[in-house]
Amino acid sequence: MAGNGKKSSKRRWIWAFVIVLVLAGAGVGVRAALKPDNKIDPSKLASVDRGNIARSVVATGKIEPRSTVEVKSKASGIVKKLFVDYGENVRQGQVLAELDKELLEAQVRESKANLQAAQAAEEAAMASLERNKVEAEGPDVPFTKAGMDRARQLNKEGLIAKNVVEDAEKLYQMALNKQSSAFRTLAVSRAEIARAKAQVAQATAVLERVQEDLRNSTITSPIDGLVLSRNVEVGNAVSSIVVLGSQATLLFTLGDVSDVFVRGKVDQADIGKVYMGQPARIVVESFRDKKFDGKVYKIAPLGVEKENVTTFEVQVSIHNPGNQLKAAMSANAEIIMEEKPNVLLVPEAAVLYDKDRNASVEVPDIAAEKGRRKLPVKLGISNGVKTELISGLTQGQKVILQ
Repeated sequence: MAGNGKKSSKRRWIWAFVIVLVLAGAGVGVRAALKPDNKIDPSKLASVDRGNIARSVVATGKIEPRSTVEVKSKASGIVKKLFVDYGENVRQGQVLAELDKELLEAQVRESKANLQAAQAAEEAAMASLERNKVEAEGPDVPFTKAGMDRARQLNKEGLIAKNVVEDAEKLYQMALNKQSSAFRTLAVSRAEIARAKAQVAQATAVLERVQEDLRNSTITSPIDGLVLSRNVEVGNAVSSIVVLGSQATLLFTLGDVSDVFVRGKVDQADIGKVYMGQPARIVVESFRDKKFDGKVYKIAPLGVEKENVTTFEVQVSIHNPGNQLKAAMSANAEIIMEEKPNVLLVPEAAVLYDKDRNASVEVPDIAAEKGRRKLPVKLGISNGVKTELISGLTQGQKVILQ
């Protein structure tokens, strides 16, 4: 019986010890659960690094050639040949297309014939004028007048009969009448010559016009550039720009893409910081990893208000020697207002501001409450993603993103 009592006592001590251990472990677990976790999520941490930063204004727009030319024909006709297509580079004076020349060549031959006929008529009128000039000078008048005077004298002396005097007088009158008629015909001849000259001038003008149409039926490039579009096919009818003006058939669109530009909008709050020749960097969707250098070359003097927002058009030129940039590509022109190389940078998302716009950041600190400690910092320029850090932290130091 005594042995059983000892065994029961021993078991009670063992169970008591186990219960104490369990309660101690539970207490530790409760304390651990209730203790705040000061560890910061690594995804919320960033480092102070060193790099370049620029303060800029972004103008969003499209790539456009500095100069664009719409090629239209001065002559009407049917497209017979096309020598270039879009995407090809052309030189000034290079033949782009030809219209059917058969009708124009026939018109040239007809106009030459009409000119020759007018010139022949002019020559005939000149010959007639020369004859009339000779007759108008009246070569018979002095001779017949002298004969009439001599006959009158002889009749007065009784040497000849009266009828002889009358015949001499009649001859003299006929000479006067012939001279008078020649004067009238001379005036008509001069009018005929004026008319013939006008017909020659008219025929010459018609010939020059159809010859010009014949030359214009060969369409050449007015500039060195790139064929941006070809708007006709062989067999298409072409209307003359001389006849229809702006409604004439568009054949080609050419552009000088060695220099292109971005036409963008800048808010009125920022336009005062933009000036002519200001450097810019251009980012194009097709070349995400490449930036093109440019500069501001045109600023609109008049703003445009839309939905209570006033913007100003700004054009940023880009040198494009390899023709990598194509017309109508979407682009962002980052107009640089201030740039600083090799400075400390802190993420904008880590910066806190108080009501007085004093800046600070939070850094990890296990010993501090909530595992973080706030430090005041002095900041410089910002690009919206990162901010220049003038003082308050060192390179490589971790900051907490808010």
